Amino acid sequence: MKNISLFFLLIISTFFSAQSKLTVVSDANGTPVSGAKISCNNKVIGYTDAQGNLNFKSKCSKVSIYKVGFIQDDAVVDKKMEVSLAKEDQNEKNIEGVVVNDISDPRALRILNLVNEKYSENSPKSLESYSYKSYNKIAYDINTDSLSTYRDYVSKRNDSLKNVSPNNLSEKKKEDSVKLVNVSKIVKTSKYFLWERVQEHLYSQKYGDKVNVLDNRVSGLQNPVYELMAFRSNLKEIPKEIKRENRNLYRFFLTDSIQIDGRENYVIRFRPVGKQEATNRRKFSGLLYVDKQTYGLKKIESNSKIKSEGSITSIWNLHDNKWFLEKENVKIKAGDTSFKDNSPKEKKDEKETKFGNYIYVNSDYFDFKSPSVATSKDFGGYTMSVEKSDGSTLAQYRTLPLDEREQNTYVKIDSLGQKENFDRKASFYSNLLKGRVRYGIVDFNAAKLLGYDQYEGLRVGLGIKLNENFNKYISPDAYIAYGFKDRGFKYGVGVDFKTTLQKNSFFRVEYYDDVQAAGRFSENQWDFRMKLSNAGVDLKNDRFYGFQGLKLSYENDITNGITINVSAKKDKEESLFPYTYKNLGNQFDNFATLVSIKFSPNSKNIMTPSGKYTYEQKYPELYLNYEQGIKTLGGDLQYSRVDAMLNHVFKSKLGDTGVRLFGGFSTSDTPIWHQFSANGLGGREITGLLSHFNLSSYLGFATMQGGKYYNDKFAGYYVSQRIPLYFKSFGKNISSFDVIYRGIIGDMKHPEYHNFEFQPLDHLYQEFGLQYNNFLSTRFNLGFFYRVGYYNTPVFKENFALQLKFSFLGF
Repeated sequence: MKNISLFFLLIISTFFSAQSKLTVVSDANGTPVSGAKISCNNKVIGYTDAQGNLNFKSKCSKVSIYKVGFIQDDAVVDKKMEVSLAKEDQNEKNIEGVVVNDISDPRALRILNLVNEKYSENSPKSLESYSYKSYNKIAYDINTDSLSTYRDYVSKRNDSLKNVSPNNLSEKKKEDSVKLVNVSKIVKTSKYFLWERVQEHLYSQKYGDKVNVLDNRVSGLQNPVYELMAFRSNLKEIPKEIKRENRNLYRFFLTDSIQIDGRENYVIRFRPVGKQEATNRRKFSGLLYVDKQTYGLKKIESNSKIKSEGSITSIWNLHDNKWFLEKENVKIKAGDTSFKDNSPKEKKDEKETKFGNYIYVNSDYFDFKSPSVATSKDFGGYTMSVEKSDGSTLAQYRTLPLDEREQNTYVKIDSLGQKENFDRKASFYSNLLKGRVRYGIVDFNAAKLLGYDQYEGLRVGLGIKLNENFNKYISPDAYIAYGFKDRGFKYGVGVDFKTTLQKNSFFRVEYYDDVQAAGRFSENQWDFRMKLSNAGVDLKNDRFYGFQGLKLSYENDITNGITINVSAKKDKEESLFPYTYKNLGNQFDNFATLVSIKFSPNSKNIMTPSGKYTYEQKYPELYLNYEQGIKTLGGDLQYSRVDAMLNHVFKSKLGDTGVRLFGGFSTSDTPIWHQFSANGLGGREITGLLSHFNLSSYLGFATMQGGKYYNDKFAGYYVSQRIPLYFKSFGKNISSFDVIYRGIIGDMKHPEYHNFEFQPLDHLYQEFGLQYNNFLSTRFNLGFFYRVGYYNTPVFKENFALQLKFSFLGF
């Protein structure tokens, strides 16, 4: 069951019962293949004629095509289908791999360019409004094509195990045998996993998107997994196979035209770039059908280069002159079920029998309406809402009744789920997406576990929070941390009081005693990924201050895209480096209020029992903070501090352009920790290659010395341009390059107020970089940065830096 987590990443389609026409041709030369056997669920439907054609009616969602001398293939049932069978003769296939030109057909590329140019025009989102429903069925199962073989093998194997004396087996082998026998018995009559979901999709140019989960059921789980409900296909995205930036990953060939539903379509075959001589590789791994009149995408069939790894098929239909996705089908290899020889003798080379496991995804989209009759009330709340999650109404939406094995899945896996506590395990994985590790009523904060900075050195900690299983409305939390360099403990305790379970709305009170870098940019309302990205900003900075105090706050989601947090705090603050402010010392009492606003109008959210979950982060995003220090309730400081950050991504033919604008202003009459550091990531001294190396941060500068520049006002920018050239090096991960340009400028009105060594950043600081994404097919990005402009020095080694970051952290 360990592969169930793969369901969070996958998608797509379903069945056809009308008259269908299948054409089978040879992959080598396009000639018809006669006498090919067409079957569904091991039952023969018919054979192709001399022209390679077969007309048939079937309720099957997929058929298998077999001919002696060719590699067996599958096809999703549609009105018209064409399948190219690859010959089994390895020598012939090797010759074909040489003959095929390794450049795309210019005619095919011109058509694909028009598909991209007209994609927005052909998209349903060009309509004023629309609505439709969808039914998704996701299963994790043994390869259905080998089900009868699997059943025979398991029956014989289990019978043979009865004859093996338990005394002749090690304890581990006894345990493994029992588990494997139990699982193998279940899979003979049931799938490993089944999930059904029905949704209503609404769209309005005025109000945006809304998805209502009408019903949902997951085998083995008593409680719904809201994060799983947010699983979605590339329903409204351009398929990756035809995106401009992916042209270097495929080779395209215009081969034919075909009439579907009375409309002429171009037929474009494609295959991934790479060696073609491996066993079971196809000369062409996919087909594109493009409507000649509108250049809308009618159908895409995309297969893996190795047949057993899976396939994806998507079908669009014309409604109101726009191309709506109507059917999708996915079959993806997801590991194997392995059976080893359990004889009493230990063998180094035990024989192993494997059966492939697959994720099957079938989706239907129906009940299209445009314009829709939805009102503003229908778009209220978050972008996704859940009406039911018990599966009681699924039957009325199913395009086909559940077969016997699917029905058994709910019965048997539900029983197994209660025994093995699948709900707890599913909750564990869903919370891990948010940076939390869940165990029962306790959530452990992953961000508190480990850190490093120049002042504390290695910082280890433990953060816990009692979740909704403790109480739906009240959630206490606490953390403790220790720095090995400063030898100091830090801690905090707090509690949240929710005002409603329908949206993000709560009061919070907290007490803390901790340290932080002076002048740190606000991270209020940042998500886990952003905070993790910025965690290395003080790796080489030792200018810290301590703060101890009490804070009261209230947070509320005004709308799906607007969150506001207001707070008041009373702190004791002290510099932890040699520093005095206006000869008044380095310790102050501070009373301050803070208003923090996040504006993210296009992001998509769903409310879960553990809080709001953003299942699709979209730009632009704006973060705004206003802090006011007041000389009241014992406060020593009177100041104002404002900071803001805007993130956006622009898509064009030149590739994705990421833009980050950030800046701030603080009245100069306040200690340095309420001003702004310029976020230098470099060391104070250059002592070797490692001094040029640092980890990426959300707002940091790779070539700038840490803790050197401070300002009471500043503005910065970060521009990332993706080069639309994608390629593969050694592994499966796709690599690319980003050109990065960063800049920052500031000033300090009264530097004499602050008695320590620093510089105002009163000229524009600039650095350029080239970032290699998925470096050598790893999950890391490696960047080379060089300082230019006013702060550039004549010595090369003083101006460059190397930077490493996790790919999933984004731009």
